[in-house]
Amino acid sequence: MRFIDFQNQFSIYPIFSLQDVRKVFSDFSYRQLDRWEKKGYLKKVKRGFYCFGTQIVDQNFLFYTANKIYAPSYVSLEIALKYYGLIPEEIFQITSVGTKKATNFETAVGNFSYRRIKPSLYFGYRLIDFGQQKMLLAESEKAVLDYLYVHPNLKTSADFEGMRINVDEFRTGINIDKFQQYLKNFNNKQLSKRANVFLTTIRNDNP
Repeated sequence: MRFIDFQNQFSIYPIFSLQDVRKVFSDFSYRQLDRWEKKGYLKKVKRGFYCFGTQIVDQNFLFYTANKIYAPSYVSLEIALKYYGLIPEEIFQITSVGTKKATNFETAVGNFSYRRIKPSLYFGYRLIDFGQQKMLLAESEKAVLDYLYVHPNLKTSADFEGMRINVDEFRTGINIDKFQQYLKNFNNKQLSKRANVFLTTIRNDNP
């Protein structure tokens, strides 16, 4: 197969797997992908996943990659809090939640971390256009709750002050009614208690 023909077929995909390729070309050999990688036509992201060598590695690509290489998952936690301007720190790892076991991947394009949530908690994410594909990103309210859920050690006002939440962004960017409804959907008394302490801490902060 000529590379140009392959590229025309898969150019709409920022990242693709050998499995994706074999859905189109059933007898396709992984050795061909390896040969194209050695020529610089492709870049191996992690085992079984590739992107084109000309692919621009920006935040949207990294978010989409996070969804793709360990599905089902959506981007959340620290990186989502940073995306919404809720925390000041620079985040150098793409953090996600999903229904599989927690894991981490160090790849050629970046580092990816995944935390596990129950299948019933897999909600509260947005579908964002990325070229002809979609990427999954937690809504701001769900990103906060996911963070509190996977960090049960955060309990006191001092703990929540340590998160260094941007209070102005929180007040303008968080829908409290949606936050409370999502919190109810967790059906977790301890989380509800901690989340209410968190909200009280935010409301009492007057920058």
